[in-house]
Amino acid sequence: MFERFTEHARHVIELAGREAQRFGNEYVGTEHLLWGLAKEVHGVAATVLEHFHVDLKPLRREMEEMLKTRPHVECVEKLPQSVHVKEAIQYAIEEARAMRHNHVGTEHILLGLMHNSMAVAAQVLADFNLDLVAVRQEVARVVAAGDVVRE
Repeated sequence: MFERFTEHARHVIELAGREAQRFGNEYVGTEHLLWGLAKEVHGVAATVLEHFHVDLKPLRREMEEMLKTRPHVECVEKLPQSVHVKEAIQYAIEEARAMRHNHVGTEHILLGLMHNSMAVAAQVLADFNLDLVAVRQEVARVVAAGDVVRE
């Protein structure tokens, strides 16, 4: 399923799983994906977030504080993804397809996280006054301008 995902996008998903395990959380949620995006500073998503003046270090700190409050479980080798994460990944794939990109990058994961306003990551991003349409436009601008080293 992840063969079309860029190296940076796969890294975000890997970071999300590791972070969920590190905190002893019982599943990988959108909050973990957002933490992974905030940690992956070399992707298009990081450039887009910076454009909107979202400082990645405070975002990571906010996400870490949130993750500490989640229910804990004993170490599990592979945690399940929440329904919201599965939806966000599907939306990311759809965003890439709609943009006619032959890859799924961090920018698409960011957009995918914003689709479901009930998901934790979407709520956090909304707190930063991010809007799906504006973020999608900025992604298109950044990609067209080549402002980021290709993922």
